[in-house]
This record gives sequence, C-alpha cells and structure tokens, in this order.
Amino acid sequence: MDTQYLIHLANYSDGILYVLALLLLVALAVMVDRFWYLRRTILRGHIFVQEMGRHGRLDRETLEKLAEQAGDLPEAALLRSAANHHGQVKDEALANRLEESILVTAPQLDRRLWILDTIVTLAPLLGLFGTIIGMFHAFSVLAQPGHAPTAVTGGVADALVATASGLFIAMLGLVAFNAFNNQVRMILLQMDSLKTMLLNRMDGHPVLGAEGIRDTVPAAVVMARAG
Repeated sequence: MDTQYLIHLANYSDGILYVLALLLLVALAVMVDRFWYLRRTILRGHIFVQEMGRHGRLDRETLEKLAEQAGDLPEAALLRSAANHHGQVKDEALANRLEESILVTAPQLDRRLWILDTIVTLAPLLGLFGTIIGMFHAFSVLAQPGHAPTAVTGGVADALVATASGLFIAMLGLVAFNAFNNQVRMILLQMDSLKTMLLNRMDGHPVLGAEGIRDTVPAAVVMARAG
C-alpha cells in the first residue's frame, strides 16, 4: 500500500480519512501522556503507602516531611491537609477534611480522558460518513457510458476503508479508556488507604503492629488490581 493509494483513499472519502488520521494522532498523544502519568503515579504511590505503613503515631513535623517526600503525587495534598489540621480537629471532622482533599485532587487523575471518550464515539461515525461519501463516488460510475463492473466494486471496497479505519480507532481508544479508568480507580484506592492510615495515626493512640501493615498493604493493592 503506497502513498499514492493512501492519498487516493483519502480523496475518495472527500478528506474524511485525513480527519480520522488526525483523531488517531490525538488519541495516541493522550494515551502516551496518561499512561506515563498514571503508571508513574501508581508505582510511586504504592511505594509511598508501603512507607507510610512503617510509621506509628504522626506529628506535624513528620507529616510535613512526608508531604515533601511525596512531591507531585496526589497523596501530597492529603498529607499537607493532615499537617495543617494536626492538633486542630480530630475524628470525623478530620476525616471530612481529608476526604475533601481527595475530591479536590481527583479531577487531575482523569484529565483529558474525555478526549478519548469523544474519539471512541466520533471515529466510527466519521468512518461511516466517509464510506457513504465513497459510495456516492462508486455508484456515480454507473451513470457513465461504457462503465466496467470492476470500477464499481473497487470503489465500494475503497469506500469501506473509512469505516474500517473509524472502527479501528474506536476500538483502540476504548481499550485505553477502560484501562486508564481502572488505573484512576487504583490511585483513588491508594489515597483512601492513605487517608485511613492518617486517621489511625493521628487519633492520639499508638498503632499496634505497624510493621505488619507494611506487608498487608501491598497485598490489598494487588487484590484491587486483580478485581
């Protein structure tokens, strides 16, 4: 399949294939960006939750140090909120403030995923539209004198390329969209686990078996991944 034939297919759909190619590039850019960010966030967050399991009671200085270590992780906002409210509020009031930090941070996780969702819906429709336009060109050959049947069937085959391209882009985007949504859910689970750890270590009571938590947290995360 050479370049000239690809140009012919694109022109046969009145440029719809060019639009589909642009959608594919946008989808791939979003996939690379979200994969890099979400995968990195999950791995670093997993290590950070393990590290948190080693601590017993937490004071303001320790929380501030942990927030600095978290860097740009979503967990950093949770730790900063805990440090700011340390000694000021407890129990349900503290839990509400930590939950607020999670809700404020959550939109950063699924940022730009709406683009993939739109492409999944739009690509097949554009592909079908391009095929219909190609059909017009194919059957217009029948109006010409001395037309060959192969010209019509060949035109129909060329027209169907647009639909196939749209479906391919939609399937690729759908797989990525569902995978990224699952990763977002895993990150939210990590943040919820961290919230529970913070509440348990800021209630003024000692945490028994803190070293044992270090081993149970990874297993919980692995079970969540399998689910």
